[in-house]
Amino acid sequence: MTEPRKQPEKVVKETEEPDAKPVEEVQEQVEPAREAVSPLAEVLGQAEQAYAAYMEAQRQVASSYKENEDQVAKAYKRAEQQAENNCNEAIRQTLKAREEGIAQAAKARAEAIAQAEEAYQKAKEQAETGCEASIEEARKSREAALEQAWQLRGETIDQAWKIYARLSG
Repeated sequence: MTEPRKQPEKVVKETEEPDAKPVEEVQEQVEPAREAVSPLAEVLGQAEQAYAAYMEAQRQVASSYKENEDQVAKAYKRAEQQAENNCNEAIRQTLKAREEGIAQAAKARAEAIAQAEEAYQKAKEQAETGCEASIEEARKSREAALEQAWQLRGETIDQAWKIYARLSG
């Protein structure tokens, strides 16, 4: 809050001018002006408090937007981890299926050496091809999920900052 102006010190000068007013008369004229300064100082103080509150609100809004951005980043990380987990699970299942295919081929081979050798090679090749195709598909699925999560993250952050820009503008 600003302080009202200090009262001027009383200066008594001896003048030789015949129309100089006595000090008491000048003070009587200055007193109403001093009383008007007090409400002005009060209003200025209120304005300063309002501005300080406004600045604090701006800081809080910026903090909220930063927190929102952090939450969006965490959500992206969760989506990224989920995509990684899904990919790993698909690979595990594919590898398991490959192993089961190889085991079946080995059993058929034991039953009939001539037929089994041909069937074993054929089944092994199919299992490998299927495995590679499944792994590739899992990786493509992961990449698509990551790209979609990244795009959603970007749109969310852009939208949040646009809102912030409108509110702070």
